[in-house]
Amino acid sequence: MINWKRFFKSFKYAFEGIHYAFKNDQNLFIHLLFAFLVINVSIYLRVLPYQMAILGLTMMMVITAEMINSAIEKMVDLITKEHRQEAKIAKDVAAGMVLVTALAAAIIGTLIFFPYVLKLFHH
Repeated sequence: MINWKRFFKSFKYAFEGIHYAFKNDQNLFIHLLFAFLVINVSIYLRVLPYQMAILGLTMMMVITAEMINSAIEKMVDLITKEHRQEAKIAKDVAAGMVLVTALAAAIIGTLIFFPYVLKLFHH
């Protein structure tokens, strides 16, 4: 049987986590600025709906990776306050995940926008 009270409470906790991440993570704010820019450029260039969907999923992957990175950093800080090589590795790998995801998003964005930008200069 589904416990609806607990089910809806889980949404409350999720929104609290999202709020905390956006309020306290400057890199997440930067990713949001880029997402806003990509959305506006997509509208201006009249990007096809399926391409906009790809861009949207890509932006969400970057934001999700940044939130996972933040969660890992906080968890590592909770586990140890001392400078340990394992803690550094965990944080570095998590940061690397964000970088790889952001680079993939930049490549995908470039591949989608390139033909539209070329059209601007050929007309």
